[in-house]
Amino acid sequence: MEMGYKQKVQQRKLVLKMMERSVIFFDIDGTLLNHDKKLPASTKEAVFTLKEQGHEVAIATGRAPFMYEELRKELDINTYVSYNGQYVVLNGEVLDTNPLSIPALLKLTETALVNDHPVVYMDHEDMRANVPEHSYIKESIKSLKIDHFPAHDPHYYEERDIFQTLLFCPEGEEKQYEEVFQDFDFIRWHPVSCDVVPKGGSKWRGIEKIVEKLGIPKERQYAFGDGLNDIEMLSMIHHGVAMGNGEEEVKAVAKYVTKSVEEDGILHGLKMVGLL
Repeated sequence: MEMGYKQKVQQRKLVLKMMERSVIFFDIDGTLLNHDKKLPASTKEAVFTLKEQGHEVAIATGRAPFMYEELRKELDINTYVSYNGQYVVLNGEVLDTNPLSIPALLKLTETALVNDHPVVYMDHEDMRANVPEHSYIKESIKSLKIDHFPAHDPHYYEERDIFQTLLFCPEGEEKQYEEVFQDFDFIRWHPVSCDVVPKGGSKWRGIEKIVEKLGIPKERQYAFGDGLNDIEMLSMIHHGVAMGNGEEEVKAVAKYVTKSVEEDGILHGLKMVGLL
């Protein structure tokens, strides 16, 4: 009789805990990782504390899945939004994908070749460049401080889904592509590189798929970010937190602004919103 009562109490506590569960999405560069691409100790500890409390912790990034495998392992995170919302995984299982239009991508590539603007095709496993080498590719990929570098394969788009393409061109020159290629959105992430995603594709699109599946109400949805590709995410989610090192346009749409990633901004922000 006593054991049955205790089990009921424990079960009720578990149900209450699940009812209070929140979901928190973190961008990577400039948010989880500092400018040296290092994970601050305070951030790692904060993430594990959230997980111990029963919250769902996820990543929302413009990066490819293969670009942050080690980070996912280090933080024990199995739910993530890659390619700015085009490849969505929930608890290790692919939940949703949104590939680029191949005919439109080929036309984009043709125009880019004329302008000496290389492109890199990316699927969920790897990436390949349409030219053997280019200074823009070296400069921007090097800034990510990752082991992967795109080999040359101009036909990589064939017989596979391409979820994001990198267009390498100086700032402002993407405007000519935006005017012509209406199937795509162009999101700058580096002085000589833009993410090319399907029109309307964004981190928020991927997040919506996850929160709908999890059934967590909007009042318990949080996101942290710093870059231009975080604007829609932070403006649409109920609790949007911009990093202190973030772009001014990002801070303008966020509900909260925390300290910079170099100043334990994740820990400070989680305390600010009442999660820690």
